[in-house]
Amino acid sequence: MSEVDNNKQSVSIWNVPNALTMFRVVLIVPFAVLLLGGQRGWFGQNLLIPDIIADVIFIIASLTDMLDGKIARKYNLVSNFGKFMDPLADKLLVCTALIALVDMKRIPAWIVMIIIAREFIISGFRLLAAERGVVIAASWWGKFKTTFQMVMVILMIVEPSLALVGMPVIVVDIIMYIALALTVVSLIDYLYKNRGVLK
Repeated sequence: MSEVDNNKQSVSIWNVPNALTMFRVVLIVPFAVLLLGGQRGWFGQNLLIPDIIADVIFIIASLTDMLDGKIARKYNLVSNFGKFMDPLADKLLVCTALIALVDMKRIPAWIVMIIIAREFIISGFRLLAAERGVVIAASWWGKFKTTFQMVMVILMIVEPSLALVGMPVIVVDIIMYIALALTVVSLIDYLYKNRGVLK
């Protein structure tokens, strides 16, 4: 590969969308430390402060997920690195949050198992499709699923404080089961619409 080609490749990788994606990956570390450390008394007896900071970090990370894709498409900055790292960063963030919430006893483990299993199945399916040169677009079911999962995590992180703002805890449970239903529905929809990849 020539020097010019190397320069082009470096420009395509080190751009704003990819920087936002990597920033999201970096945020996972302080997010996990605050979330789990607060429960273990690393920051004193006040659980509210580390939970709120962890929630803010999760919200910022979630916003970078929406922002990097829009910038990449608008300015034609889509790269193979971004295609690989963006969904991986999303899965790392969400899975870290869900596993931590299981440890904090704020979400049943069986629900997290279903959500994570869905992500593994879709990732394997996308890999198979990519090998056959098939591009699979995200569905609205998947987007709804992601939105409800993000809202669910945001509320669960500060669940002990929701009563202070007058929100019944049952609202979190309702959102959790909606997110679970959308997880299953989006998986079925995804596999059915792209069943030809398996042939």
